[in-house]
Amino acid sequence: MSSVLLLGFVIGLQHALEADHVAAVSSLASGETGLRRIMRHGAVWGLGHTLALLGLGGAALLFKATIDGGLALGLEFCVGAMLTGLGAHVLYHFHTHRHFDGTTHFHAHSHQDERGPHGNHEHLHSRMPWQRTLLVGLMHGFAGSAALVVLTASSLGSTGPGLMFIMIFGLGSIIGMACLSAVIAVPLALTSKSLTRINGALQGTVGAVTIAIGLTVIGQSWAAFV
Repeated sequence: MSSVLLLGFVIGLQHALEADHVAAVSSLASGETGLRRIMRHGAVWGLGHTLALLGLGGAALLFKATIDGGLALGLEFCVGAMLTGLGAHVLYHFHTHRHFDGTTHFHAHSHQDERGPHGNHEHLHSRMPWQRTLLVGLMHGFAGSAALVVLTASSLGSTGPGLMFIMIFGLGSIIGMACLSAVIAVPLALTSKSLTRINGALQGTVGAVTIAIGLTVIGQSWAAFV
């Protein structure tokens, strides 16, 4: 039994590295520069993911419920739409500035000098609330490989070991995503002040890649449905 739980933990670590998961957390953390806040986004994503799996797993183990194929594809479609929206959000808030005289414009700049021909400016983009990160994690938990995790948990024969497997798997995904978020934080933090153009390029890349992955997920789920 212990070997099965260890395997669940390792799979959970690996699960955090799936492309759509990385894209989601990268887009959520793209407006942040602090290591602690970016890691919190990763951990909160993992928590939401785990809560969704526990809900599905509990229903499967207690009531012998299964995930309908059409519903699974619908959830995948929603995840793709969510990723597309997250990527678009990053691009939309990619250094839009409003000056105190009312002028609004869009450019990459260095934070070392916050004055320009229109006077000091303020950023329109704001930090992503952790509640939204939790919701994204929940959506990912309900879709994708959730059915496989629940199936593995069900195969252990009873409710207790099954739920334990899901919790260990979830712990692995939380730790894995928190560690990955720390890696994501390094270039964002290093380029956020004096190398703002590079930081802008990084954020633009995150937004574009997230949109591309989201559209791919939408296309795949739609093709499987029809």
